[in-house]
Amino acid sequence: MSKLKPKLFSVLKTYTKEQFFKDVFSGIIVAIIALPLSIALAIASGATPEVGIYTAIIGGFFVSLLGGSRVQIAGPTGAFMVIVFSVISTKGFDGLIIATLMAGFILVILGFFRLGSLVKFIPYPIITGFTSGIALVIFSSQVNDFFGMNLTNVPVEFLSKWEMYFNNISNIDFSSLLIGVVSLLILIVLPKYNKKVPAALVAIIVSVLMIFIFNIEVATVYSKFGELSSSLPKIHFPKITIFKIKDLIGPAIAIAFLGAVESLLSAVVSDGMIGSKHRSDMELIAQGTANVFSSLFGGLPVTGAIARTVANIKNGGRTPVAGIVHSLTLLLILVSLMPLVGYIPLPSLAAILFIVAYNMSEWRKFKMLLKSPKSDIIVLLTTFLLTVFFDLVLAIEVGLLLSVLLFMKRMSEVSDISVKNLDFAEDEDDFLYTSLTKKYDLSEAIKMYQINGPFFFGAAYKFVEAISLLGKDTKVLIIGMKHIPALDATAIHTFKETVKLLEAKDVKLLVTGLSRQPYKALEKADVINIIGEENIFSNIKEAVKKAKNELHIIEIKS
Repeated sequence: MSKLKPKLFSVLKTYTKEQFFKDVFSGIIVAIIALPLSIALAIASGATPEVGIYTAIIGGFFVSLLGGSRVQIAGPTGAFMVIVFSVISTKGFDGLIIATLMAGFILVILGFFRLGSLVKFIPYPIITGFTSGIALVIFSSQVNDFFGMNLTNVPVEFLSKWEMYFNNISNIDFSSLLIGVVSLLILIVLPKYNKKVPAALVAIIVSVLMIFIFNIEVATVYSKFGELSSSLPKIHFPKITIFKIKDLIGPAIAIAFLGAVESLLSAVVSDGMIGSKHRSDMELIAQGTANVFSSLFGGLPVTGAIARTVANIKNGGRTPVAGIVHSLTLLLILVSLMPLVGYIPLPSLAAILFIVAYNMSEWRKFKMLLKSPKSDIIVLLTTFLLTVFFDLVLAIEVGLLLSVLLFMKRMSEVSDISVKNLDFAEDEDDFLYTSLTKKYDLSEAIKMYQINGPFFFGAAYKFVEAISLLGKDTKVLIIGMKHIPALDATAIHTFKETVKLLEAKDVKLLVTGLSRQPYKALEKADVINIIGEENIFSNIKEAVKKAKNELHIIEIKS
């Protein structure tokens, strides 16, 4: 069970001066990365630039102060853009405040009731479906600014929006397009040569210099929003009624759902990079608290940002102190440098959001999922299409409903559902991996796991957790799959990522007992080819012999 204790309080016990300076440096770099992203996301969501910075400051501070991850960086993200824009355009900014406030309380309740682990069981096709859909919507929303069309009252509906774009293609401003293309090229090319230099900041600086040096006329933040405020946000309590609560409960649940999923996915990714283990329930409480305060101070919804969290890790951040420094740096920029933000060209911000959309789309994973079982493809495409053409709230509801129904159908066909030897809870320091059997006399270099029952999304999470915590002495891992009658898309994806992880750890993978359906599913996803036919065996005895031969271990008779 996850501890309800912030990671900050745990890491400070062994905190060093050297790590403090690394955290400070990383926090400043991440703040520089977060600045243009926060502004761009706020504008794209229908809010003012200051609102994005308020969100990053407040969200970053509370998630780092109270969160369950060592390195999580929080703030506004592209995942919320669609729902935020919809709420602001239909219910006003007060409506967004109320929805975000309710979402915050929902997240806090989920954390206190120790329900953080349930969020990790969301099927992979649903997550990919709505993130890919959101990515397409974000891309579509930025076409107007990138091409300098200067269109007003652009429709919210996807098809109507693109119809307007095609009807006004003659309105393209080539000066704006030039700025946008140069910014986009910098964002694409620079990270290939130097990942530590914030590409977004360089793109903005270059685009601003181009405007002044060549006297190019393009739309800027100032021309659209006027003079920006450097004052601190003031607390605002909207008028809350029962009618408003009922009217906004759907968006609130969607915001809470997206916030929980994205923050915990970010925490899992960061765990794998630094060899740590987050506390999911505490992370939800921190995310909820951040959303409550962000809404009251006029900010947007908050969640863990994967890209900024990874940047934090790569720049040396290893404790929540880095996230707090990131927040304080943005606060300093707000009160001292805000007028300079007005010079940022809108095509540059559109280019930044194009990259955000591309990274969110995960088109390779989307393409891979199209090779999954038909039921998973249905969930994927339904969630994707509903997100793009209808409503994100509806997409999440229908996607979850379809997944539950399909899961129930699968479970009705299989009587015994269990994953043995992989059951454990978070933060159990005395957790021990149990081997499949003591029949074989194995060295410490060989580990054996067996999975019994259908390998679906719930089991997939436990499996990847167990694999990620393999000891350094492990050189060969044998996975017994004799009792797995079926795999779904999440399990296939997890297994594929596991193979890559084991390769990175220089651990040899041997698989035994694959039945027909799992073999065909893994073969279709090209996993069999990655593992190698020579590393797949019909029984454990053959796999053990191969492992011992490779390690030059003398087989001991049982």
